[in-house]
Amino acid sequence: MASLGKPHQEARIYKGRGATYDPANRFSPTHSVDEDDGWWREEASATLATEVREENSKSALSWNTSPDLPFDRSLNPYRGCEHGCVYCFARPSHAYWDLSPGLDFETRLIARNGLVERLSEEFCKPGYVCRPINLSGNTDCYQPLEARRQLTRRLLELLLACRHPVTIVTKSTLVLRDLPLLAEMAEHRLVRVFVSLTSLDANLKRTLEPRAASPQARLKVIKELNTAGIPVGTLISPVIPGLTDHEIERLLEAASRAGARTATWMLLRLPHEVAPLFEAWLETHYPERAAKVMSLMRQCRGGKAYDAKFGTRFRGEGVFADLIAQRFARASRQWNFQSRTEQGLNTRDFRPPHAQGDLFD
Repeated sequence: MASLGKPHQEARIYKGRGATYDPANRFSPTHSVDEDDGWWREEASATLATEVREENSKSALSWNTSPDLPFDRSLNPYRGCEHGCVYCFARPSHAYWDLSPGLDFETRLIARNGLVERLSEEFCKPGYVCRPINLSGNTDCYQPLEARRQLTRRLLELLLACRHPVTIVTKSTLVLRDLPLLAEMAEHRLVRVFVSLTSLDANLKRTLEPRAASPQARLKVIKELNTAGIPVGTLISPVIPGLTDHEIERLLEAASRAGARTATWMLLRLPHEVAPLFEAWLETHYPERAAKVMSLMRQCRGGKAYDAKFGTRFRGEGVFADLIAQRFARASRQWNFQSRTEQGLNTRDFRPPHAQGDLFD
């Protein structure tokens, strides 16, 4: 079986894509390797089109018992993400669908049809207990595909009708399309939005998060959500040692000035295929920093590229990780940020769909 440690096909830059190659699917019994046989072949296109598959959902909610997460259920309208963030921790999940966590993750997407109906059924189960749902627990619910499919909007309409609270994490300006809907949910204390910020460097963003909104556009999202009365916070994630960690203070200042009131952070996570993908990206775009970044990452992960232990997987450990935590805490105090929390959202007014006969009429 081919190793996942290094790419077995040549890394190259694809326009508007984050990954530079397709790592092998770790569940596949066989792996193919490109070999140059010396014969002429046509140069592959530097542009990859996006394909969308359909999935008829059998269930809606994903459940977790992780002590690291402030929610126990999440909802994901799409599998894969066209934003193409090379560091995305969700990339390995694409292997479960017999697809590569590399370029496939950002070009071969899956739209989950029937989620509104499945969620409605789950709400109606006798033992269902209302607690906040995290929308975008795996991939961004406002990625470009949402503009056409509108699965997220239909889910929010159901959540509002049922008076069910939700938290949203996004790095897309498309969330502003639903501003009136979110404002109505905010009036009933049913929503909080967290805007992900990674860097204020637009040039870095273009290769790190090629199809996500620009840093300034995300700050504008925070400002408009706050102006509309929608509780908004920021997620400084991922913090990448040796590449973006020097921006922590400036990111928090910019988010605070835009109107964010809560803030938290996460250290870069490199599970499974994400580690070689990220290393290949570093060597392609920042070869002079690659060794330093990976060295600092291993210092924060007990000598490994990644450690999935509960309690440390989001923040790391060691001297450098502690320094990041101290800097974040100090800057948060300076700008009067609160920690991310799902407390305060309204769970008392929840009414399952069968309690109101005209919900889907």
